[in-house]
Amino acid sequence: MHYRFALVGNPNCGKTTMFNEMTGSTQYVGNWPGVTIEKKEGKARKITEDVRIIDLPGIYSLSPYSKEEIIARDYIIDEKPDLIINIVDATNIERNLYLTTQVIEFGVPVVVALNMMDAVEAKGDKIDISVIEKYLGVPVVPTAASKGRGIKELMQRALEVVKESAGKTGLPERKVYDNHVEEALSEVEKIVGENNLHKGIYNRRWISLKLLEGDEKVKEKLNVSEALMEKIKPYQDKLEKEYDNDMETIIADNRYNFISKIVDKGVKKNSKGSELTLSDKIDKVVTNRVLAIPLFLAVMFAVFQITFGIIGSFTVDWVDGLINGTVAEAVAGWLESAGSADWLNALIVNGIIGGMGSMLVFVPQIMILFLFLSLLEDSGYMARAAFVMDRLLRKLGLSGKSFIPMLMGFGCSVPAVMSTRTLENEKDRRLTIMLTPFMSCGARLPIYALFAGAFFAQNQGLVIFSIYILGIVVAIISGIILKNTVLKGEAAPFVMELPPYRIPTVKGLLIHMWDRAKGFVKKAGTIIFSASVIIWLLQTFSFSLRMVEDPANSIMGVIGKAIAPIFAPLGFGDWKSSVALLTGLVAKEVVVATLGILNGIGEIGEDTTQLATILQTTFTPLTAYSFMAFSLLYVPCIAAFATIRREMNSWKWTLFSVVYQTGVAWIVAFLIYQIGRLAGVS
Repeated sequence: MHYRFALVGNPNCGKTTMFNEMTGSTQYVGNWPGVTIEKKEGKARKITEDVRIIDLPGIYSLSPYSKEEIIARDYIIDEKPDLIINIVDATNIERNLYLTTQVIEFGVPVVVALNMMDAVEAKGDKIDISVIEKYLGVPVVPTAASKGRGIKELMQRALEVVKESAGKTGLPERKVYDNHVEEALSEVEKIVGENNLHKGIYNRRWISLKLLEGDEKVKEKLNVSEALMEKIKPYQDKLEKEYDNDMETIIADNRYNFISKIVDKGVKKNSKGSELTLSDKIDKVVTNRVLAIPLFLAVMFAVFQITFGIIGSFTVDWVDGLINGTVAEAVAGWLESAGSADWLNALIVNGIIGGMGSMLVFVPQIMILFLFLSLLEDSGYMARAAFVMDRLLRKLGLSGKSFIPMLMGFGCSVPAVMSTRTLENEKDRRLTIMLTPFMSCGARLPIYALFAGAFFAQNQGLVIFSIYILGIVVAIISGIILKNTVLKGEAAPFVMELPPYRIPTVKGLLIHMWDRAKGFVKKAGTIIFSASVIIWLLQTFSFSLRMVEDPANSIMGVIGKAIAPIFAPLGFGDWKSSVALLTGLVAKEVVVATLGILNGIGEIGEDTTQLATILQTTFTPLTAYSFMAFSLLYVPCIAAFATIRREMNSWKWTLFSVVYQTGVAWIVAFLIYQIGRLAGVS
């Protein structure tokens, strides 16, 4: 038997950890159909039944105010999962149960996972599970997902419930609303039934409740006529008059009154609970007005020092020797013994292995960096970083909400740009889209690693850290300029929840690290592979389709010489560097692959270390830093460009964004090079 279980819960309730524990490595990530919001699905492990776990977006309610709420609600209504596992943060039970009351009303079988019970126990609080079950009318299972506690019991209970509920309909017996609301609901239910609005598909009581609330999305979905709403209106008017409030507030107040009864009867707080928690004590330092930003910079600096220091350098050298040494020699030997043509040998060894190898050697460093970023995110520190940076951004007239997509931009610009949909203000949203690409994505990392290793071997971590800081500084300055010119307007208020500090699980960290790194590896097998072949062909043949001995006379050479003067004032006006930046529009990783191919890396005995040596003949430390700065700031890859176009929904604003980003990149690189020359830096 095949079952589908949907995970529903508030943000920071431990839903992701629960999902990882349930599915392990069987999960896959995509987007919801027609919506650029991440969708996770996976097969449940360690059970005999075939159960698919669908991780719905984190939400606070099922009111259709955000895309996440609409997605969650539509999935439950239209797709009808066999069971909903509602994950509740036991340390914030009163707030979390609001969503629970809404979920139960769908009429879908529900099991509540009372998560983070370890934190409740640590505080000395007590929760009577039987009382919670009695009031909610659904099974409640205590869990601690971060420690793997209760997961097995939760899945067993969920399977029991879904099997028991087969063929049954109706809601659990419980009294959420007072007599006045219940009377009105009963009358509206009759109207819904008489007009067959539920169509035998939807839960009649839930529809009645939504129509009584005046939910526009439900009215639209069911094509409810105004004439029918006029029949319901007297009941709305009567309740609003009795309570002297609007219907949404009346329903919400009733739900909170119901939740208060549950908490009063089932939750016993430790008398010492008023004392500062460990999270509170840490936050006194981490979010301190004076110490917060220097501490954040120190943490990030330490991350870069470790990533690009002894550990990172060792991994690069090892992979370099493996790919460009052992593998290249073995493939070349096999091709020679097979008697393959010289051009095919060159294509495979110089083009494919040389191009991909020049980039793949940096995968270990990328994975180390993503591991540290996952550690900071899962621990709760990154949420504090956003809170801290909001103070700075607010003083500069920017929206604090913008920092969240910017943080995501350190991973990849595509989901970062997508995440701007959470911004309510259109001007703030456009501003954030334009600034986010200035945050250095993971795809640019091989460029920094290559040039920092070649020209700043003793200070790789510091130099790469300075590049990341440069992106943040440029974003802030650009924000000020744009906010006071083409995107004038008041910054939207910034509200966010700071989750308690948690010790990340090893399994969760590894899954997060692999989720981020696998996209990079996937590119190597698709985009980088294709680009390597095309670049090799373009640097091997002329426009007359004849093989050339000197790549400078190739198609690539001619194009490079034509655009090189643009970059000459930046210090790197050679055609190979110019072409590399041009191919970087496909994917930023291709920049390194292009430099490897154009400089002959892939020949037997040559490796990325020798590429660094070759670059030292055409670059100086100053021009290398200028090149890295331009690579950081100029227009992102084609995928990011397409995403910007889709999110902006305007060619004018998209092209303006591209021109602005490239212009800023040129100016910053120009200033770095020219000021450096004047200062006598070489």
